[in-house]
Amino acid sequence: MKISLITVVYNGEKFLQQCFDSVIAQTYPDIEYLVIDGGSTDKTLSIIQKYRSNIDYFVSEADRGLYDAINKGIEQATGDVIGILNADDLFDNPNVLDAIAQAFIMRPEIEGLYGDLNYIDPQTGKIIRKWKSKQANAEDLECGWMPAHPTLYLRKGLFGKLGTYALDLGTTADYDLMLRYLYAHKINALYLPILMVNMRMGGLSNRSIAARYSALLNDYKSLKRNKVPNPLIALLRKKMSKLGQF
Repeated sequence: MKISLITVVYNGEKFLQQCFDSVIAQTYPDIEYLVIDGGSTDKTLSIIQKYRSNIDYFVSEADRGLYDAINKGIEQATGDVIGILNADDLFDNPNVLDAIAQAFIMRPEIEGLYGDLNYIDPQTGKIIRKWKSKQANAEDLECGWMPAHPTLYLRKGLFGKLGTYALDLGTTADYDLMLRYLYAHKINALYLPILMVNMRMGGLSNRSIAARYSALLNDYKSLKRNKVPNPLIALLRKKMSKLGQF
């Protein structure tokens, strides 16, 4: 079973090499690695060229943002399962993709899976938050719970049936996709209780007050779009649920 792994990057010279090293270290042999660059102007392209023999598909061109770039990767992917590793992040250990593959192989009925994630300090690598997931149901999602998006792996065929990332919701596109797949369409998703990813703090949605406000509005739009009842309450619970991760 082939896993297609997508890394999207734009001017990511600071941490990209660590991301690449964590991919190369994976013990699972059947990996298709796709790197989508948004037209970087720093040393990103030279780092990519250094690792070019480990990359199965690469493009560098202007795009409409992170999720447009991810959609490009999905379109090019040929694997049975698709996952994403952000350019600032890294796998927790070399056996992550092997565990994911074995879960899909042993459980052919599952359409997707997700696991656990640590938020780490960008500079020191110290753990700031622990995102411990669970086997969720519709009620959990109605209460604002969500899995950690960087741990989400989905069978490729789902994207053709249920769509890719919406480009009108800013940084909330990942939340919208998870609501669409897990809540609106109720795909058969498995919680795999392993630590998958160490994610650096400081994402796009947290860079300013304006970005936080925009993300909040788009979260609400996503809840409404996917017909989650009492969206304001769900939104409040979503924000409060993060407190227990520190």
